[in-house]
Amino acid sequence: MGGPGQAASQVAGALAAGERALHTDGDLPASRASFERAYRLAEQAGQAESMAMAALGLAGLWVSERRTVTGAVMLEERLAHAHAMLDPASPLALRLRIRLAAEADYRDGGRDRILAMLAEARAAGDATALAEALSMAHHCLLGPDDLTLRRDLAVELVKVSFRTRRRSDQLMGLLWQTVDSYAAGDPHAGRHLGELRDQLGSQDHAAVGFVVSAMEVMLAIRAGQLDEAESLVTICAKNGLTAGDIDSEWWPGAQLVTIRWYQGRLSELLPMLRERIHSPALSAVDNSPVAALAVAAAHSGDRRTAASCLAMLRGRDLAGLPRSSSWLVTMNGIVEAAHLLGETSLAARAYELLLPYAHLPMVGGLGITCFGSVHHALGVASLTLGRLDPRQLGRAIDHGRAAVEHNLALAHWPAVASSRGRLAEMYQLRGQQGDAEAAERERRAAASEAAALGPALAGSGAAKCERVGRNWRITLRDRSVLLPDSVGMLHLAVLVASPREDIAAVDLVAGLAALAGATSRRRTAQPVLDDEAIGKYRGRLRQLDAEIDGLESGESAADLAQLARARTDREWLLAQLASATGLHGRRRAFPDEAERARVSVGKAIRRALARINEADAVIGSHLSQSVHTGISCSYWPT
Repeated sequence: MGGPGQAASQVAGALAAGERALHTDGDLPASRASFERAYRLAEQAGQAESMAMAALGLAGLWVSERRTVTGAVMLEERLAHAHAMLDPASPLALRLRIRLAAEADYRDGGRDRILAMLAEARAAGDATALAEALSMAHHCLLGPDDLTLRRDLAVELVKVSFRTRRRSDQLMGLLWQTVDSYAAGDPHAGRHLGELRDQLGSQDHAAVGFVVSAMEVMLAIRAGQLDEAESLVTICAKNGLTAGDIDSEWWPGAQLVTIRWYQGRLSELLPMLRERIHSPALSAVDNSPVAALAVAAAHSGDRRTAASCLAMLRGRDLAGLPRSSSWLVTMNGIVEAAHLLGETSLAARAYELLLPYAHLPMVGGLGITCFGSVHHALGVASLTLGRLDPRQLGRAIDHGRAAVEHNLALAHWPAVASSRGRLAEMYQLRGQQGDAEAAERERRAAASEAAALGPALAGSGAAKCERVGRNWRITLRDRSVLLPDSVGMLHLAVLVASPREDIAAVDLVAGLAALAGATSRRRTAQPVLDDEAIGKYRGRLRQLDAEIDGLESGESAADLAQLARARTDREWLLAQLASATGLHGRRRAFPDEAERARVSVGKAIRRALARINEADAVIGSHLSQSVHTGISCSYWPT
């Protein structure tokens, strides 16, 4: 065995390797391996200062890198043990106290301990201790309340980095500036990101590079390049694994949630979300997976799971949720799930808590994802409350308008389309003078935005409507509902079959003529069925008669089932023809009153939508947003 000199050399070598891996290369796995070796060697040799250096290195670059209970307890025990062996007045002991305070505050969602240690570090004058206190304080203050303070801390960290001469301090200062700029909706945030990219271009730093690659996903989502964003999610996940960052286990999932959210396919992620909410890799203050699960479950019709998630998040009071970097996106999920479940009291509380941050974008994590303007969530909350208090719809419209403008400024195109679609629904539900035209304008603009974003978004949420015997089946993605025949259902079938086309209310009143392709804009007496339509349906009756004759002798189960369907269709067609003709087969006609047709169609469709909403709130909400009634009617899926 070597002597004390050799042991000291081995400890020094392991510490140097750890410092280089952590602060120069950002290679967290390599740094942990080197610092672990250094700690064990120093402990055997009784080298207190080396043990302290190794324990600090094991804590890593970020706060709360150790998420498991055993990992966190072991780290804190080593930090405290090393501190007990040092002079409390030494700079190294100060650095240990800073780290312990940061870990405790982050875990508890607090701030007082780390801010007190930051003040002590400033007074002590040690550059390394101050740099670490600034970065860790920033990490503990990632909620929307401390944005101004965080930006000051980031600038101060860049200044201090010239004294520490550690590359990681400068990169972390630039990174925090970039994160804060995106969180504030700063139109010049891209400049900070550009400077950070330049620094990484000259020499890579895996840990900081992972965060930058996550920001690239967020920017692709904002640009509406959802297919590209999904490809970048894979790259981001690989970068996170290479860097050894614990957040590589959830950030890609959060980004995929955002992509599927705007594609209308969030329910596809239910299995993943059910698993992730129990992952020990999640931060203690990150509740966004639970909120995402609530929305996905509500969309899939699993109201019990959605309600359970909302109850978990609400706790004694929704205000008790930690104001972390994921707080705004968590609240957005809560608002959306509350809307789908009709939870008006929760929507009201969420509105109250979100209102002070209306000017901010809903950015999650360290700039890794974005759901657009907070005004959008405020508008949806007001829309939910409008079910009981129509006066709330005016407030919802105000927020909806602001959301569209803010999302345009952010160049978040999926959010623009989403906010326009919601705004159209708000106008339609309020129904004041001029609202019908405003709803139509926003609906068309939303459809145009969605179409411009390509197949990854456009038309992803279109419904289908088909007859099943005497009933109608409405399908929306992986959901379907069966409803009995009615006048309103017939009107909806016509509109859904002709998306983004205006159909006059008088033509819808004409019933099956619209299904036969009649789109006349005539304002003269409009027959319920025109000659061509009646001829077609009588021809179909003759076909059904022949089909029934041929099947009556069949004995197989398939023949009997087909026979039953043919007879049902024949009875329905006879009823429609009977209702469309008077004595001696004369066609009945509605008076030349477009207003009467508008009122008749509107009432019938609203009754049908109410029944759909009772059967399936998700499909009902989609159709309520997408179907427009008036003198002209249309279906505009986004």
